[in-house]
Amino acid sequence: MKKILLTLLLTFLTSINSFSQEKVTWHTDANAALQLAIKENKKVMFFFTGSDWCGWCIKLQKEVFRTDDFKEWSTEVILIELDYPRRTAQTDEIKAQNNQLQQMFGVKGYPAVHFVNVEKLDNGKMNLYSLGKTGYVRGGPNKWLEVANSILEKAI
Repeated sequence: MKKILLTLLLTFLTSINSFSQEKVTWHTDANAALQLAIKENKKVMFFFTGSDWCGWCIKLQKEVFRTDDFKEWSTEVILIELDYPRRTAQTDEIKAQNNQLQQMFGVKGYPAVHFVNVEKLDNGKMNLYSLGKTGYVRGGPNKWLEVANSILEKAI
């Protein structure tokens, strides 16, 4: 009887642990992610970060982006991470893509979060319509999500 209860308890704890470890999907290929946003009719969130050196970026990741609240919220948007690391290697293609988007959005500091709506044109090109931007917001996931939702609600 003890073995059965112990087995059931371990199974239960393992299932809870595996559920909480589900990750948020961050895309690094902006073009593919934008195509997905068009296909799924979703808005896009660009996260400009210095993942291995920017203290506020790391804080935003830890306090907001790695929470269950954010994970649940993020199903409504396509997430694109544009990283500018100092110690982590990147391909030349990713560096070029990230630099082009940094210039396009006028990002001068990190973290920067830009929300856009994507429209596919008849010629196959895409238009990005800025909905708003934010960065680190004090107060944890609820405060950050409040700001993000206010930006997205303006677009409706």
